[in-house]
Amino acid sequence: MADFQTSSHHDRWILNPQALVEKRRGSNQRAIAALKKYGATRVEVQADGSLAYPGAPIAEDGPVGEKLPEPLVVDEEILIQRFYEQKIQQVCAAFSFPHKIQATAILYFKRFFLNWSVMEHDPKQIMLTCIYISCKVEEFHVSAEEFGKGIQQDPQAVLKNELCLLQGLNFDLIVYGPYRSLEGFIFDMENFFHAKDEAFLEKLKDLKEAAIFVADKLMLTDAALQFPPGQLALAALQDANLEEKAVDFDRYLRSIADRQHEKLSYLELLECLNSVLEKVKSVRPVNEDDVKRIDRKLKYCRNPSLQDENKKRERKSKHKTKRSSQDAE
Repeated sequence: MADFQTSSHHDRWILNPQALVEKRRGSNQRAIAALKKYGATRVEVQADGSLAYPGAPIAEDGPVGEKLPEPLVVDEEILIQRFYEQKIQQVCAAFSFPHKIQATAILYFKRFFLNWSVMEHDPKQIMLTCIYISCKVEEFHVSAEEFGKGIQQDPQAVLKNELCLLQGLNFDLIVYGPYRSLEGFIFDMENFFHAKDEAFLEKLKDLKEAAIFVADKLMLTDAALQFPPGQLALAALQDANLEEKAVDFDRYLRSIADRQHEKLSYLELLECLNSVLEKVKSVRPVNEDDVKRIDRKLKYCRNPSLQDENKKRERKSKHKTKRSSQDAE
């Protein structure tokens, strides 16, 4: 069985806050540079799997007064990513996929958009491909046709970004979500607290369900990119236990620290868990109006002709309104 400590997840995908800031800023600036150079930001996948910006570079002496679409700022990119991460959870729930598929798909999505901007690749299509690839990696077989039918999308929309996604992930496909660790900790608690009576076992069951709910929220934050799955799982259990009051969690946490052979002291472990949970508190809810506004900007960046068409419709509508007003007089 694969081990997290020797995995690519551990070696390459546990990042500090500054690294996240730099990666996001870098992909955002690259997309803005493409917008200035080519007049659009979208990247197209070629037949051989290579990627290219469509269209010829804009000449420096191009048409005067030609206005480029307004690019997204980093915070807007993050917000639209959160929106689609929530969509991943909703789609996986609709298909009754195991939590490991949801976790894998969200991690793929997060990783991909550290290397790329949402202005370069359509986040909706990448989201669907992330779910499809997750099913394959986690050995939960769903055909592209079956998946496409279930989400009322052309299967080709799912398949066409497959190689692009794999490249964006640097082919690091083995990921570790918090859910398996969470189950392991619940089993460990049964032994640690010598759980025998049905009432206590039922409490642990309720604690597990509540912790899964917390873990779902954690997966929508940067905690999934900054902390190992075991710490995410412990943080979810700690937070859930505040409500459930199922176990003496402080005592259990001290035992975890003792059994780690001085990897982390109790206080260091507690500090890590508090840092994880702070991520949930710092994430603002996704506002639907904000999403619509950002999505409109995103579409214009990826295809500026839409902006021109929209302006023509607006002018036509104003003209009709003016004529109607004159006729009424």
